Amino acid sequence: MIATMERLHLTHPLHFIVGLTLWSVWFVTVYGGHAVACAVIPPDPEQGAFTLVNAMLLVVSLAAAGLLATLAWGCCRIAKHHQGRLLFNAVVSAGLYLFSALGVVFTAMPIVGLPPCL
Repeated sequence: MIATMERLHLTHPLHFIVGLTLWSVWFVTVYGGHAVACAVIPPDPEQGAFTLVNAMLLVVSLAAAGLLATLAWGCCRIAKHHQGRLLFNAVVSAGLYLFSALGVVFTAMPIVGLPPCL
């Protein structure tokens, strides 16, 4: 795990946009997948929130939040070993990854808690 984090070069400025890009890819995937699932195999409205569609959205959302949180944790670990600009890059990247992970959590809560295809 640590070797993987070192290979990602988490002090690189590219990580300023990677977290928000991953969040936007997750957003398009989840809401697009939700719309397609509702058009192709709409679940019975009497099932409530416990449907296969919501379960799949929950799995994708947990995976995205876990990935973003792991990247934030990795940036925090790498930041301890650097100073100056590299420290700044790692800390800002960690904050943006954490912000994106919280964005996934807060956006996914209504998806998972409400019946799909209303």
